[in-house]
Amino acid sequence: MTNRIAQAFERKKDGLLNIYFTAGYPTLEATGPLIETLAAAGADLIEIGMPFSDPLADGPVIQQSSTVALRNGMTLPTLFAQLRGIRQRVPDVPLLLMGYLNPVLQFGMERFCQEAAAVGVDGVILPDLPLVEYEEQYQELFRRYNLRPVFLITPQTAPERIRRIDDLTESFLYLVSGPGTTGSGATQAEGVQEAYFQRIAAMNLRNPRLIGFGIADKASFDRACGYAEGAIIGSALIRALEGQQDAPAAATKFVASILK
Repeated sequence: MTNRIAQAFERKKDGLLNIYFTAGYPTLEATGPLIETLAAAGADLIEIGMPFSDPLADGPVIQQSSTVALRNGMTLPTLFAQLRGIRQRVPDVPLLLMGYLNPVLQFGMERFCQEAAAVGVDGVILPDLPLVEYEEQYQELFRRYNLRPVFLITPQTAPERIRRIDDLTESFLYLVSGPGTTGSGATQAEGVQEAYFQRIAAMNLRNPRLIGFGIADKASFDRACGYAEGAIIGSALIRALEGQQDAPAAATKFVASILK
């Protein structure tokens, strides 16, 4: 079975850009064009946010984009309809769905996995999915549909839990840069962050690492890439899309500012 996530990390050993946007933002029909644009602009992985009315880990920027997307009419059935055929246009870049458990359970977990696999989704990030619940109830389902879960690690995550996450992961480890929500800027003092990143690196985990939360520009992206294989940017792109008539052009310009 194709593992586009593994292939992405094989193609590029460092400096990977994983970029997030909210499906249905800034307009309902922006989803497909933004995926194509971000892939063409040089994103190594693309996270598609499934808007939800009560996102636990998202800061105000992404929360607002979710509100707009829901108002625009974005739903899971609409998103899957928009993703049909995307693999003809974006064959190689890994696509991940990021969201929360409640809408997925309402949709139906197996139906969700089936639809995601059918449109070529590679991975799923559900920050509120308990590790033990995944392992006991959903691991076989995800494997059946060739979907790879991504789990979050924070500075407070215990070493034994980190190793368990590493054992259960077949994609990458999402290192949350510090306490707080997405888009909250400098989440911790630089020295504290550095000690945390070095501690994770010293564990010699088998999966590659991407750092997220508070990565907003080339400087913070480059800094994060010094401690991991790459970094994740979300809120900063959403800000760049706000109020833009031409979302793909704004996205192209934003990615260029990170990768220049």
